[in-house]
Parts: sequence; C-alpha cells; structure tokens
Amino acid sequence: MWSARSWANARARTRIAGRLAVVAMLAALTAGCFRPMYAEHTDGTPALREKLLGVEVPPLNYGTGTREARLGVEIRNALAFKLYGTATGTAPTHRLVLRLTARKTSLLTDPTTALPSIENYGIDAAYNLIEIASNKSVMTGSTFSNVSYDIPGQFQRFGRARAFRDAEDRAAQEIAENIQTRLASYFYSGM
Repeated sequence: MWSARSWANARARTRIAGRLAVVAMLAALTAGCFRPMYAEHTDGTPALREKLLGVEVPPLNYGTGTREARLGVEIRNALAFKLYGTATGTAPTHRLVLRLTARKTSLLTDPTTALPSIENYGIDAAYNLIEIASNKSVMTGSTFSNVSYDIPGQFQRFGRARAFRDAEDRAAQEIAENIQTRLASYFYSGM
C-alpha cells in the first residue's frame, strides 16, 4: 500500500531525475562549442599566440626620474614576456601605447613616531591598441593595481626602500597581467 509520503518521495525523485537528464542533454549539445584559447588552429588561421606576438610594446616615456623610468621598464618587460614569451622575430601588426600614473598613500601611522607603518602603492594605466596598417585605434581601456606593503621600523632605511620596490614590482606585474588578459580577450573574440 502506498502512503502519501512515499508518493511524494517518488515524485520528487522523478523530478530530480528528469532535471538531471535535461542538464546532461544540454551539456552534450554544447560540448562541441568549447574551443581552447591558446590551441593551434587546423584551418590555417593564426592562433591567439601568433596574434599576441604581433603586438609591439614601445618603450614607455613615463616621468623623468630614475624611479619612474624603472617602473616603465618593469611594466614593459613584464608585458612583453607575457605577450611574447621567448619567441621573437614576427612583424608587428599592432602597437600598444601606455600611459601610467603612480600614487602612494599612507594607510596606518605609528602614533608614537607619526611615521607611516603601512602604505598603499597604486598604478593607474590607460592603454590604446593601434592597428599599424591603418593607424587606427582598435581598442582602448584602463586598468589599475593597488598593493599594500609594511614598512619596517623607523631606522631601517634600506628595508623601507626594498619594501617600496617590491610593491612597485608586484603592481607592475598585476598591470601587465590585466593588460595581457584584455588583449587576449580582444584577439580571441575577433577569431
């Protein structure tokens, strides 16, 4: 004899099985739509890696001081490594123009010495991707990076300088990663 509870349990199991079957059918139908980003193409069209190799990153003219020049070189080198890897020798098809703005703010100060103990370092980057053949802008955007760093005691001048430099390097790597991801997305959507 079937009780009301056993009928409800059987109907619930039937509903769950039906939903799982629908999900499995949808997954089977869309399985052929997946295409890896960095895979080689068999139809002869250039893959994403070849398109990224065609992006030229000119030297950055950021600021006049040595610290600004070092930051510009760090971002350019990180971006070039992410785009090219170790490959070289392809003719550029696009040029990437970058504008940088750096800032530093104190987050916490020591109440006894009134010196900062934690600071925040940030970089704002605006970029413009220009197609070389037509000299037309094909993509613009901006990104930012904010990193915080601890400042050792007030008498550790070299520790403070090293902490600041490490923060610059981390922010530069993050900016390069953000721009590389957006360039890959742009070139991948155009494939």
